[in-house]
Amino acid sequence: MVAQDEWSRDKAEFVARPADAPHPAGDPDRSPLARQFAQLTRMLLAADSVAGVLQHVAEAAVAVLPEVELVSVTLRSNDGALHTPVETDPLGAELDEWQYQFNEGPCLEAARTPGVAYTYSGDLADEPRWLRFGPKAAELGYRSVLSTAMLPDITPPRLSGALNLYSRGTGKLGDEATRDQALLLATHASLAVATTEAVRLAELEQVHLRRALETRDVIGQAKGILMQRRGISADEAFELLRRASQDLNIKLAEVARTVATRHAELGPPTG
Repeated sequence: MVAQDEWSRDKAEFVARPADAPHPAGDPDRSPLARQFAQLTRMLLAADSVAGVLQHVAEAAVAVLPEVELVSVTLRSNDGALHTPVETDPLGAELDEWQYQFNEGPCLEAARTPGVAYTYSGDLADEPRWLRFGPKAAELGYRSVLSTAMLPDITPPRLSGALNLYSRGTGKLGDEATRDQALLLATHASLAVATTEAVRLAELEQVHLRRALETRDVIGQAKGILMQRRGISADEAFELLRRASQDLNIKLAEVARTVATRHAELGPPTG
């Protein structure tokens, strides 16, 4: 993971360099910012679908931004419908879904057309703009969010959207360097999506639906096993899975898959 001081130094060097200066040569480790984005560009050019492009961007955000722990992508179709085709953990889709349900939150504001360049909160538990979504996000373990607009100034049938970055700590993701890097990632995603022939809402919705069904199925299996083995309710079983995911820093779906495939190790049912 690239250290914050490396990013700041690299940005300062880039801004200070004259526009007509030759491309820096020599040590490839001299420029972590350029190195990471060159790698991302190669992956985006090799992607054969919109979903692949967006997945690369989401994974890159976690890899290169030190404070980011969870990433999702919101897309808004020209009829106003919202969905989350890509996330780095099922909780990302859940956080977005609560925003869609409450009709409030950072990803909605950033995905508007026209909309703001980015929306930020460093303490979702006490965020006056989102009185319902903020406490729900904090309950799920995330306190800071930065949503950056994607595909600005587009015309139908193309899509608008937002790149959503989440952190568990308060006061995270608010510095200028993180905002600039998020804008760069969103710009990469926007350019790649705009020039990809596969920009179709149906494709993205199908990917989202298939992944959601697969995830829901394995989480449902794990919940059923825990309910039987521990004698607890469905809500208690989900909370147990969520806390294990957070404590172990493992995706919720992976925790559920482990429970479903290794349930014999949990011991006999309660009672």
